[in-house]
Amino acid sequence: MNGAGQYSGFADVAILEALRTPWVDLGGDLAEISPIDLGIKVGREVLLRAGIDARAVDSVLAGSMAQASFDAYLLPRHIGLYSGVGQAVPALGVQRICATGFELLRQAAEQVRGEVQLALCVASESMSRNPIAAYTHRGGFRLGAAVQFKDFLWEALYDPAPGLDMIATADNLARRYGLTREAVDGYACASHQRALAAQQAGWFAPEIVAVSQQTFELDGYRPRGICLPRGVETVSQDSHPRPSELSALARLRTIHEGGVQTAGNSCAVVDGAAAALVGRASACRDRPLALLRASAVVGVAPELMGIGPAPAIRLLLQRSGLSLTQIGRLEVNEAQAAQVLAVARELELDSDRLNVQGGSLALGHPLAASGLRLVLTLARQLREHNLRYGIAAACVGGGQGMALLIENPAWRG
Repeated sequence: MNGAGQYSGFADVAILEALRTPWVDLGGDLAEISPIDLGIKVGREVLLRAGIDARAVDSVLAGSMAQASFDAYLLPRHIGLYSGVGQAVPALGVQRICATGFELLRQAAEQVRGEVQLALCVASESMSRNPIAAYTHRGGFRLGAAVQFKDFLWEALYDPAPGLDMIATADNLARRYGLTREAVDGYACASHQRALAAQQAGWFAPEIVAVSQQTFELDGYRPRGICLPRGVETVSQDSHPRPSELSALARLRTIHEGGVQTAGNSCAVVDGAAAALVGRASACRDRPLALLRASAVVGVAPELMGIGPAPAIRLLLQRSGLSLTQIGRLEVNEAQAAQVLAVARELELDSDRLNVQGGSLALGHPLAASGLRLVLTLARQLREHNLRYGIAAACVGGGQGMALLIENPAWRG
């Protein structure tokens, strides 16, 4: 570690299996489900898919950004218990905002280098259940005084240090890198088209577990469960991908005057959860999904927070002894189109390797869970195309960037 960031290398860490729920639009069919219950769903399912007894898990790591239920502080513990993990196994809450999914994997890898044999990592987010909240009314309401309830979801997009919301930071990058509205809309349109084509081809289906009515029993304790809206039996695919035309995107008004970001070229707001199992590669009986080779995390200026993936990727490559030409695919979270385009220009990335199945502009960005989806999608691409290395990266509100390096265990040179 030095002042330029933090790097960790891993020689014997594997992501055994991973999966996710569908990403569903704000206010959609998953809107009333607690992130704890979505997390239990994916926790149970990833163990089932891997064919591993939950009692083999000796660490639970879970993350969620929104305080989306009154028992949210119990999220890691309850996800572990109701997933069938032993009562004596500890659980830890993890948070690095949009890189929470990456941080879960990094911390699991650090634990696996120690005494832990198998870690269950779960990230779950209900953007729909972000509360309308006030921090100033514990003592009541004075006659004539302002009522200070605010939308937590909207307020959380604002960084009071630079006095900017996340959209404005992307507009700053557009000005710095000379990105026009046409270029930004063009990238967004391509992301939508790629994701829709992948969905129509059934590409995402293997990584998604359908959500339906379900009760989660735990011997000696009260049951929990998932209850879908009336008339909805199951939710099985991402809801946001849709046909998108450049002309339609061009008609949308920018969020800030003089900026380039609109609702159409910013990430979709969605609910969803994802899970992964992390253990020792040398102990795997079957070929794992991916080998986790390294992580890097850096700080950047808060007013330019979206550029964070660029220095994180540079640090990751430098310390891993690799060049960008050796990376077969990159998944960079699409918080805003201008943000990911700025990263691409800074690193001179070509579109043939970047977010080739579409990204968060089209699929959505359930904050804590996106990192696990990016790694899962990346690992599947490496396998499909016999590519050796891939990098997943994300910017982080407040001014950070994080990146992970994975290797395809099935690669044949």
